[in-house]
Amino acid sequence: MLLGDSHAGPIARAATAAGVPFVGGPVGSGRDFNVGFFDVRDDGLVFRDATVEKRHRGFLADLAVPDLGRLTIPLVSTFGLSAHFFATTGNWRIYRADDGGFPAGFLSGGLFDDIVRAMARDALAFYRHALGLGLRVLAVLPPQRVPGMSDPLVFMAAQETIRGALDALGVEIVDLRARVTDGTGRQRAAFCEPDDPIHGNLAFGRLIVADLLARGL
Repeated sequence: MLLGDSHAGPIARAATAAGVPFVGGPVGSGRDFNVGFFDVRDDGLVFRDATVEKRHRGFLADLAVPDLGRLTIPLVSTFGLSAHFFATTGNWRIYRADDGGFPAGFLSGGLFDDIVRAMARDALAFYRHALGLGLRVLAVLPPQRVPGMSDPLVFMAAQETIRGALDALGVEIVDLRARVTDGTGRQRAAFCEPDDPIHGNLAFGRLIVADLLARGL
């Protein structure tokens, strides 16, 4: 089951084009899946946004199960991995030194980790909940694309913080950076959606689908 933000779009398109059976897809924007987006009730997980919840319930109905806890297939998600939102330049000005840079060690330090984890606290809670249901859970790292509103150094560091948090939880990480980036660590044009500063394209989605299939999904 694929349940994610807009970064799930290329995955869904690639799977559809290849005839790979799956249920799910993108259900909203990345900014909507970091904090305050779901509740766990007696009858299972419920998304607070009515449109997202309707799509979520539709996916479950396609699989003839009442809630995520009854899934018999892996869950693939992109929630909490739109690092460009965490990296919005203005949010980090207070932490910069007089020369405009960050103090030595700040981006790899505990304070930075705590801030980013707080920004993504409910995304991490979502993965923790899914794992607690006994599901096999995979998270897909985003395209390595940093829009103008975001700081590239913060993007990379925040991504590592979330990646580390997910890895510690036991989430499997789909990380294609070695295959899709150039010498600067940015996404190569061949894997970027044209006229779009954030998303990967169909070719990127195909690599993700191939990786998922290689994992036995």
